[in-house]
Amino acid sequence: MLFAVAAMWGAGFTAQRSAMESMGPFTFNAARYAIGAAIILPLVLFRKDKSRPGRGALAGGALLGVVMWAASGFQQMGLVTTTASRAGFITGLYVLGVPLLGLPLGHRLSKGHLLGAVLAVAGLAMLSGDLSGGIVRGDLLVLFCAVLWAVHVVLVARVAGDGDALVLAGTQFVVVAVLSLLAAYAVEAPSLAGLRAGAVPLLYNGLFAIAIAFTLQIIAQRDAPPTHAAVLMSLEAVFGALFGVLLLSERLSAVEWAGCGLMFGGMLACQLWPHPRTPAEQAELTAPVR
Repeated sequence: MLFAVAAMWGAGFTAQRSAMESMGPFTFNAARYAIGAAIILPLVLFRKDKSRPGRGALAGGALLGVVMWAASGFQQMGLVTTTASRAGFITGLYVLGVPLLGLPLGHRLSKGHLLGAVLAVAGLAMLSGDLSGGIVRGDLLVLFCAVLWAVHVVLVARVAGDGDALVLAGTQFVVVAVLSLLAAYAVEAPSLAGLRAGAVPLLYNGLFAIAIAFTLQIIAQRDAPPTHAAVLMSLEAVFGALFGVLLLSERLSAVEWAGCGLMFGGMLACQLWPHPRTPAEQAELTAPVR
């Protein structure tokens, strides 16, 4: 599931670049998360189980939404004064932040997970391109973004077993859509013409990169340790590069291909290295869903 999530996010990045030609980042986020919510919420409202969503699931989904919106906001603000290459690499450092944040929660940092995270970051550095230049304000803002993405992955691991995945996902999407819409009207000029011009990439992102991918992330993280999940999802960068080659006729250098190989090596290290679960991890996985 996490491999599929990375593939959909990678393809979504290619579509996102097309959509951003006709609208601002907050307008894009508001529209695509609204589409995601519109797809998921009817599945919650009209399913056979008519029980009301628990407060825990609603609160967990809202918290995930706030963290996700803040992460994307810091990234967009950082991009004003740093390069896309540097922003992409710094954001990817969340792969190293996840195991560190998981330690106080009882998650074990296995050798395979550590090796996988290091290989993923090394591969991302090679795949990102030009990372030269001194540290600027935008780099620090994007670093906050990376910390928040790490927090998001760890939070998903905490709440995934305590609530309905569809409720968590739907609530998260609504929160991000509303906050992004408010930000769009504050700093951008949303227009129907811009939305129509970017309709196709918007629909792809809303359906696949948001509705399906983030819901699968919540479901998958019931069984995957957070560091394992972070390394697998970091393959988004690899799939983004590959879809850029296939759909946008972009070319990868030998170094960039090597970076893709290192990231896949990190995935294999996480997958194949034995990882006995700690009591805390096992308790999370076997806890009854409420």
